[in-house]
Amino acid sequence: MLTKSSPISTQSNLFHSELFSQLDVKDPLIQLANTINWTVFDDAFEQHYSQDNGRPSKPIRLMVGLLLLKQLENLSDERVVLQFKRNPYYQYFCGYSNYMPGMPCNATELVHFRKRIGVKGFNLIFKMSVALHGKQAQESTVLIDTTVQEKNITYPTDAKLAIKIINRLNKLAKRHGIQQRRTYVKEVKNCRLSIRHFRHVKKRAKAKKALTRLRTIANKLIRELQRKLPHIACLKLIKRFLFYQQY
Repeated sequence: MLTKSSPISTQSNLFHSELFSQLDVKDPLIQLANTINWTVFDDAFEQHYSQDNGRPSKPIRLMVGLLLLKQLENLSDERVVLQFKRNPYYQYFCGYSNYMPGMPCNATELVHFRKRIGVKGFNLIFKMSVALHGKQAQESTVLIDTTVQEKNITYPTDAKLAIKIINRLNKLAKRHGIQQRRTYVKEVKNCRLSIRHFRHVKKRAKAKKALTRLRTIANKLIRELQRKLPHIACLKLIKRFLFYQQY
């Protein structure tokens, strides 16, 4: 059964201490609580509750407030419920005018509430939070920190560049129908395996030797193609050859 959210009362209570008179009115949570139109959520979500049957539900403002605090403070369901008990600012934000020493609800009730309101309910909460900022929320440029996100990036190490040059030269020779003396495919594969141990103390010399061999192979293929390519094709590829030789 639906429990309506009651407005925060400023009258003193004989049995409970009043929150508003003891809190800093300039605190961001207090100002945010006074800015949000909570009745919008009551009107939108009351259709998901029975009006006259079943156990009284938790106030909608409490559940929406806990979800907002959960996202603002990056807390789990269990932590946000526990912080509500310890933090009077959380209690005021969720619609309580007097201090409540106990838990507001069980953490699993937040799970049920999210399932109850569905995607449309979440969109309404998000839309309301964006509307609070007005035009300030409309940014022309969005900056995203992707430091910890996986990226499809490979670093241009010397070995990778040498192998890439060799593979491109072999493709270039095949495209122009040039009969090469050697393609060095198997040797390049063995050199790549040797370079894996570049950080190993005892095998570093072998890895350096393999890297030098890759550079030698690349230079041999460049000179061979410069000799065998037609003059016109060689002129078109001269810039690419110069770039490879710079390596």
